[in-house]
Amino acid sequence: MTTKFDLLVVGGGILGTFHAYHALKKNLKVALLERNSVPQGATVRNFGQVVPSGMDLKWQNFGRESLAIYNELHAQADLTIRQNGSVYIASNDEELQLIEELYEINKNNHYTSVLLSKNDCIKKYDGLRSDYCKGGLFFPQELSVDSADMIVKLHQLLQEKMGLQIFYNTTVVETGEDDQKCTAITADGTEFNASKMIICGGHEFKTLYPKVFNDSDLEVSKLQMLQTKPQGIYSLPGNILTGLSVRRYESFGECPSFQKIKALEDPNSFEKKYGIHILFKQALDGSVIIGDSHEYADAKNTDDLGYDLNMEIDEFMIHEAKKIIDLPTYEIQRRWFGIYSQCKTKDIFEHSPSANIHIITGIGGKGMTGSGGFSKFNIEKIYG
Repeated sequence: MTTKFDLLVVGGGILGTFHAYHALKKNLKVALLERNSVPQGATVRNFGQVVPSGMDLKWQNFGRESLAIYNELHAQADLTIRQNGSVYIASNDEELQLIEELYEINKNNHYTSVLLSKNDCIKKYDGLRSDYCKGGLFFPQELSVDSADMIVKLHQLLQEKMGLQIFYNTTVVETGEDDQKCTAITADGTEFNASKMIICGGHEFKTLYPKVFNDSDLEVSKLQMLQTKPQGIYSLPGNILTGLSVRRYESFGECPSFQKIKALEDPNSFEKKYGIHILFKQALDGSVIIGDSHEYADAKNTDDLGYDLNMEIDEFMIHEAKKIIDLPTYEIQRRWFGIYSQCKTKDIFEHSPSANIHIITGIGGKGMTGSGGFSKFNIEKIYG
């Protein structure tokens, strides 16, 4: 069987799917080739936060475009999207200074944010501890999604409304370009042909172009997350990011006081060693997702990260979370890890092994937030 398309997208995660979406908007015939029955990688193993507020200015702009795209798509089908906003909770005077500085930066960038007093935060977020919170910075436009459900529903929408052809359980084992056509050969011998190909394989580096990845500056990050049992009638709206997030996210790196405050931190602390910052997000079933941590390995040494969960990390995250919010229950129903790839020296990995084959990966933790806007920009660049 040979099938001809305008564009082949290899990888059905959020980055590949949004590339397919923007190509479909150009009336191109697009096939999405996904190795699993549904995406299983970083797209479904994350918090499901769309938070341009955490990005540097370039990616904040992509993220703001993503917000509009998510809302436009959600108007056509329920993608589990909730516009409950994001809040950064400061736990001390240094973090309070950073959120005040970021508020001024946002004002200059025309991105809406609202400074909240300690009392505002405690009224708005049930169970938030008064001995932790000193104030907050709220971003009303930002979104929460339930990632695993969202990507499946997005695929269905693009199939039904825009004619996307999706081939699940389809592992591409070889790609190439000749005679002005790109070819993808799958494990069962099926050949797909197209004028162009985009490969968004996440952290899967072993099958296609392994030497390219082994020689790159890509690294992979392993993140641990936890999910409580449903919290009954308790409600925690939006994305809750806390003091360690304020000290970690790129957007705060643009604040005048950031370097001075970072210099005072203990580089040997447990949270530094494992890149921990404490986030909360309530899922649709009422449970609360808590995380996360970051362990790193070079692309060629991905397996060094292992497949186990470090219980010391989980226990530390629960211990810290309890200092921030008094949830009705901290009983855990689920624990997991996610893996994503990122570049050490660039904000995304782009490589074209031939004129019409484009590898796009290494978006790091920006995938859920930045993919919609970045993919639009990238499709414009590829198609001119």
